[in-house]
Amino acid sequence: VQLQASGGGLVQPGGSLRLSCATSGFEMDRYAIAWFRQVPGKGREGVSCRSRRDGSTFYTDSVKGRFTASTENNENMAYLQMNSLKPEDTAVYFCAAARGLCTWNPEDFRYWGQGTQVTVSS
Repeated sequence: VQLQASGGGLVQPGGSLRLSCATSGFEMDRYAIAWFRQVPGKGREGVSCRSRRDGSTFYTDSVKGRFTASTENNENMAYLQMNSLKPEDTAVYFCAAARGLCTWNPEDFRYWGQGTQVTVSS
């Protein structure tokens, strides 16, 4: 099982980025795909979680209305479209997979991609 996140970078406040997560080795329909983020000195924060199993998608309150999570099962890809970015969105972003339904607990996610840095700054 592999997950590989990409698409991070430096963007000005109010800008947009699209993160991608390439997956392999498992059936996306059986897993929840989440995006977490982490800043130095803090634990991983759940940003979004999408489960194809029941069609649910969840977002943490601070990104609702700005971020959109999606998956393309035919391509084994997951995406996080981030709009109206704020400096407080600056973090390393990770994609992760957990069998079954969505959860916000990082310990429930067995598979992780490497992080991609997102920096929002003028």
